Amino acid sequence: MLLNTIKPAEGSKKPAKRVGRGIGSGFGKTCGRGHKGQKSRSGGFHKVGFEGGQMPIQRRLPKVGFNSAKKRLSAEVRLSELTSLAAEEITVDRLIESGTVPIYTKRVKVILSGEISVAVKLKGIFATSGAVKAIEAAGGSVE
Repeated sequence: MLLNTIKPAEGSKKPAKRVGRGIGSGFGKTCGRGHKGQKSRSGGFHKVGFEGGQMPIQRRLPKVGFNSAKKRLSAEVRLSELTSLAAEEITVDRLIESGTVPIYTKRVKVILSGEISVAVKLKGIFATSGAVKAIEAAGGSVE
């Protein structure tokens, strides 16, 4: 490949629309803007969602729901997923490395779902009361 032979991909560059160049061009006189009105004028635009002075739909409808910013940072792990890790000490970093929880996770909570037969030690991880009982019954501990 030589620098003087590099060209953009076929069809990626379209020639500019030359307006106001006579009847034969197809974009003469009104230049493809139609006749009169706000859109035909230079600088004629309206805000996104503007409905001509009528109360816009986004203001007519009530606000619904709530998206927690913390939700992204926390994750839940089942007891059965801890069994597959088979590590003595399980931390948040260990769960991220194994791909059990997303990379940006800051808080992890173990929930009572499935069974655990391996003794595991949780460090810096929350657990539900039922999960704590199951982990301790298997010979593990929660810090």
